[in-house]
Amino acid sequence: MIRLDDVSKQHGQQILFLDASMSVYKGDRVGLVGPNGSGKSTIFRLVMKEEEPDGGQVHVDRGVTIGHFSQEVGEMRGRSVLAETMAGAGEVSTYGTELHELEHAMADPSRADELDTIVERFGEVQARFDELGGYALEARAREILAGLGFAVETVDDDVAKLSGGWKMRVALARILLMQPDALLLDEPTNHLDIESIVWLERFLRDFDGAIVMTSHDRDFMNRLMTKIVEIDGGELTTFSGNYDFYEKQRAIADAQQEAQFARQQAMLAKEEAFIARFKARASHAAQVQSRVKKLEKIDKVEPPRRRKIVEFDFRDPARSGDDVAKIEGVSKSWGKKSIYANLDLLVRRRERWCVMGVNGAGKSTLLKLVAGLTDPDNGSVSIGASVKMGYFAQHAMESLEGDESILENLQFAFPQSSIGTLRALSGAFGFSGDDTDKRIRILSGGEKARVALAKMLFDPPNFLVLDEPTNHLDMGTKEVLLKALATFEGTMLFVSHDRHFLRALSNRVLEVSPTGVQIYGGGYGEYVEATGREAPGVS
Repeated sequence: MIRLDDVSKQHGQQILFLDASMSVYKGDRVGLVGPNGSGKSTIFRLVMKEEEPDGGQVHVDRGVTIGHFSQEVGEMRGRSVLAETMAGAGEVSTYGTELHELEHAMADPSRADELDTIVERFGEVQARFDELGGYALEARAREILAGLGFAVETVDDDVAKLSGGWKMRVALARILLMQPDALLLDEPTNHLDIESIVWLERFLRDFDGAIVMTSHDRDFMNRLMTKIVEIDGGELTTFSGNYDFYEKQRAIADAQQEAQFARQQAMLAKEEAFIARFKARASHAAQVQSRVKKLEKIDKVEPPRRRKIVEFDFRDPARSGDDVAKIEGVSKSWGKKSIYANLDLLVRRRERWCVMGVNGAGKSTLLKLVAGLTDPDNGSVSIGASVKMGYFAQHAMESLEGDESILENLQFAFPQSSIGTLRALSGAFGFSGDDTDKRIRILSGGEKARVALAKMLFDPPNFLVLDEPTNHLDMGTKEVLLKALATFEGTMLFVSHDRHFLRALSNRVLEVSPTGVQIYGGGYGEYVEATGREAPGVS
């Protein structure tokens, strides 16, 4: 269906691809992996003809329709959420619009002399619209929007009222409604909660066409992908299997290449030592020349490229008291909506509570109550003795607006620390080399999140309250965060849509629902076993 044949592509001084090839066949589920900036999104733009290769060919088979979801959402206004979604359904949407216009034309007295032509065209368009499943289009659109978390009342409301994250969901719904032959999905789970991710996973599992996708969600990649294409050093290398299998194969390939490289280096050193020792002796001239020619002809084995995650030794926090946070008889409402009624909860030292709940159930509200950012209507929230709290949410990035560089920002926060230590901290969170000179004000949301997390964990509190800490983090940075938190000696209360993160860190589950709060002993894995579902609202 889609082929890249010996493609080369350069952006400025950066070579993205050099004689790189890959193929996508019907039914393939291909995951693109590689460091940030390696060219994953460029592959999508090449396939969509938004960019042209500098060399080689990009082929898309005749008649193949492609749906492309990117992180760039265009202007959305003037239509309802439903209408905006249906407008992106491709050919069937075009026929639906024309059908609507023809209906008005037939009822227009001023066009009575054109009636025969209009009726004839109406019959043609109606037949094609029906053939494409147009009369079921609205029902399918509503089903997809519901799966992506839209409330019934929101679907018929003005799309312009939505936040950027919810507009991303509309853009994704448009692509899914298209039913193309191939889906190109660039980070489709970025703005989704866990319920919507599980729904999307099932939708894509039943999709008949090909899928090419980037994602920082390990579970999502593992459950859907059957092939991984790695972008590294200008090359595209294809591995059969899911992401975990790819990691194992990559580790084996690296070990084999490392061994080959070491063996060849040892052989070269031996030969060069012989040449150096005997090059001045006439009696060994023939042997020396023979070995020089041998070395000139030999194919040099390259050392494996390092994909190692930067390590950083995070400090242990000071010990808190045994009772870390206590919620007693708390009630909280937003307008007429009751979020909590007479809620009691005790968080004890070294417990790691993950908070589960459908969209709007009050997960973030609970974290804000504990962090003291909102007050209960009734009841009390108290923090225990010797507790130092660190709260992370999207607003944590709002204070990162200055003109200073990342390194200068860290120096201001930690004036007693050495430059080397702060550079190592930056590297652990994905800022290496010249990246530390980036100005804070120009950083993306994901980059600001990484700076905020780095500052929080460098001098860690003993009670972490985290609202979606993995949003926009790549897999490498997630692993750094996961490792730091796995050995964290303090207490945690957190919300996350990343199932790998939930499974690895939680040892208590608090499920928030309209009928009340349910507590589960054990972590997320035990919660899934006990309930038979991966999230509230998921059957």
